[in-house]
Amino acid sequence: MYEFIAGTIEARSATSVVIAAAGVGYELLAPLGAPFAAPGETAKVYVHLVVREDAQTLYGFPSRDDRDLFRILLRVRGVGPSMALGVLSGMSAAEIAGAVTRDDLKAFTAIKGVGKKTAEQILLDLRDKSALLASVAGAAAARPKPLDPGEDSTSPNLADAITALVSIGYAEKEATKKAESAAADVGTDDLEALVRAAMRA
Repeated sequence: MYEFIAGTIEARSATSVVIAAAGVGYELLAPLGAPFAAPGETAKVYVHLVVREDAQTLYGFPSRDDRDLFRILLRVRGVGPSMALGVLSGMSAAEIAGAVTRDDLKAFTAIKGVGKKTAEQILLDLRDKSALLASVAGAAAARPKPLDPGEDSTSPNLADAITALVSIGYAEKEATKKAESAAADVGTDDLEALVRAAMRA
């Protein structure tokens, strides 16, 4: 029904983005640390609409490839929108493609909320989509990642990573420990990479 929404980014949080278009503000749920434009900047956000009896929810992604990967995950038996977002929050497209190629069960069970049975189903259902996953991963890796306003490439994102982890259910103490451990491994320049590493720490 919807392909994308083009407008001005009004607000961002750890798990959502608000974009204003034609006088309407759309709130979209999004993967943690997704590289959207900064508030006040114009952007095109690719969307997926989920309609249920009690709600209509929009999910937003910075590129068509990210949105398509979300849809690929939704086709896996037992994986709903929340879990698909969790996987995309904890793993990059390249990491998902690599885990499927290696049949790496632990890569998926390291994601909060993904049990062994679901991880096995993800590997089973995505095995015949390895070429598509590799294509999506290549396109995602080629995209530059925008920085937040006022930040340069050395700005720390540790506090934002902790907030992001708390927002999805980690206790603050656990979130802090995971984020600090991840920062020691990957640094704090890239919030998206930091959050993903923290979720696996």
